[in-house]
Order: sequence, then structure tokens, then C-alpha cells
Amino acid sequence: MTDETSLLIVCLGNICRSPMAEGALRARLGEAGLGHVRVDSAGTGDWHVGNPPDSRAIATAARHGVDISGLRARQLHVDDYRRFDWILAADLQNLRDVRARAPEDASARIELLTRWVGLEADVDEGAIPDPYTGGQEDFENVWRMVDDVARATVARLRAAIDA
Repeated sequence: MTDETSLLIVCLGNICRSPMAEGALRARLGEAGLGHVRVDSAGTGDWHVGNPPDSRAIATAARHGVDISGLRARQLHVDDYRRFDWILAADLQNLRDVRARAPEDASARIELLTRWVGLEADVDEGAIPDPYTGGQEDFENVWRMVDDVARATVARLRAAIDA
């Protein structure tokens, strides 16, 4: 990994898990002096394109000092497979969908988000659960998970730089 590392986090609608992960990653990377790493998020579905994250996701991130209110949902695009080094899916179904949509000339590597940082054993089937139909405790649980991923990402990138 180089200074030009770019990460795209993908979930289903891009209003809960992936924008929370994007916010946590940007915050932790910034704190670690790795703010140059490009981070974005997208959804495999198009239902929420142009909308802000779910209000519960915004509130949860804010409680942890991270503002994601300015993010807007977008759908995974074919160009993303060439623009990003890594496309990291929140769960196994999205991982399958991201892989199935990959064009032949894709250069991005595709992986499960928790597996990419070595935390999949800590999570049921490596998936970050979708909190959309749950309550505030589900959003808090997802925040803990994506913040753990963000901290592990910093460690992974630091190790690559130091190698």
C-alpha cells in the first residue's frame, strides 16, 4: 500500500453502515496523520441515492464526535472498480453483489471489510449487520464495529508504510 491508497466501503443502501464506516475511517485516519488516504462509500442499491445517511446513523456518529451529515448516498458505479484500490463490502451478500458486478477490466481488489483488517473472526460470518430495521442499540453496535475496523485500518496502513 502506498500514499495513494483508496478505499470504497459498500453496503446495501449507503445510508447506515457504509457512511458510518466512512466517517469512522476518515476520523481515525486523520488522527493518525493518514488523512491522505482516500475514503468513500456507496451502496449496491439505488433506493437512497442523493439522500443523507439515516438520521440514527448521523446521531450515532455525532455522539462519537464524527459528523457524517454532509454525506450523500450513491450507488456503486462501474468506474469505482478502476478508481479505488480496494472495494470493501459490509457483509457477504454485498460482497457477492460487488464481485458479480465487477467489469472485466476491474483493477480494484474486492474483500469483506472485516476480513481486510483481520477482524472477521470477531464478527458473525464477518458481516457488519444492517441496523436499518433495528433500534438505537443496533446503530451503536455497528458504530463499535466500524470504529474497530477504522482502528485496524490505521494499524494495517502504518505497518505497510513502515515495511
